[in-house]
Amino acid sequence: MASFDEFGPEKIIRVYDPKSGMRGVMVIDNTRRGIAKGGIRMTGSVSENEVMRLARTMTWKNAMADLPFGGGKSGIFADPKTMSPQKKKQVIEAFGRALKGIAPSLYVAGPDINTTEKEMGQIALAAGNRKVCTGKPAKMGGIPHELGSTGFGVAHSTMLALEYLGIRPEDARVAIEGYGNVGTFVHKFLSEWNVPVTAVSDSSGVIVDKTGLDYERLMNTKKEFGHVVRYRGKHAHKGSNILTAPANVLVTAAIPDLVTSDNVHQLKHKLIVQGSNICMSPAIEAKLDGRNTLIVPDFVANAGGVISSYVEHIGGTPKMMFHMVENKIKKNVKAMFHEMDHTKLIPRDAAMRIAVERVKAGKWNGPKA
Repeated sequence: MASFDEFGPEKIIRVYDPKSGMRGVMVIDNTRRGIAKGGIRMTGSVSENEVMRLARTMTWKNAMADLPFGGGKSGIFADPKTMSPQKKKQVIEAFGRALKGIAPSLYVAGPDINTTEKEMGQIALAAGNRKVCTGKPAKMGGIPHELGSTGFGVAHSTMLALEYLGIRPEDARVAIEGYGNVGTFVHKFLSEWNVPVTAVSDSSGVIVDKTGLDYERLMNTKKEFGHVVRYRGKHAHKGSNILTAPANVLVTAAIPDLVTSDNVHQLKHKLIVQGSNICMSPAIEAKLDGRNTLIVPDFVANAGGVISSYVEHIGGTPKMMFHMVENKIKKNVKAMFHEMDHTKLIPRDAAMRIAVERVKAGKWNGPKA
């Protein structure tokens, strides 16, 4: 991966609101292709370094998706699980006010972990400008990420990778790490395309069914009990580790740094599709590639959300969004495979070569006066 010094970050903006106690950071990584675009992550563990890494990923993701956006990201240093809804609203609104003068001239925000269309609506109202973020409620002219744009793109990436490997959809066995907005929609679309999902995980643990987990039943379980492990089926049982669950395909859809040097030996998959960002280091990817594991990198596989953001940004519709996500994901995953075959590079390096060239060719001259 190219160094931070070569492409950015261009700006790191730390913000603080004494009244609400909000502390956060905005990282504008690179604007050669256009306004920096990236979501707002709100967790108790998020750090400035993590936000910088995510902002760099957005630079490559937006370039790989061939969108006129640069890369950016924000982090709010707070755990919403430890605060009341009223307190979270205060913190979110304080962050929205902090965006004034930065968004939308240099940066456009969006949803990420613990921020949804609800929070995007609050941010837009607090900032006094609906253009400061995307992923807003439909009544505010938004295309909510809750429609499943990211999961839709990850599912298409999975289908293309299976085809590339010569694995028939019915012969795949997919484990999905994380059953939130991304993971649930990956399951939905794969089930519609007759790809068995044999294991999923959330914060409660892992549920496994070697015959395939029923999407509707699992969603009803999640809605009723809040945990996937309450799922009941003839062959279903609790698992202990999503990385070792019976599957030949792993889709990551939640936490960063999921795969490390301590657990990489546990992975036996033929294919890993990164629905989550920075789920492993490039060094770990290279090690897995040496074991003949195909990896579709995060900034290629999960670009559906930012493509949706672009459609909202230009005033498009949900129908237009799904059409563009499918077309761009298919085009760029195939471009990566072509580059791999031509250069013999591993997937991330092949995709990076494409993205870097697109960033270098960028000619955005900054916001209009």
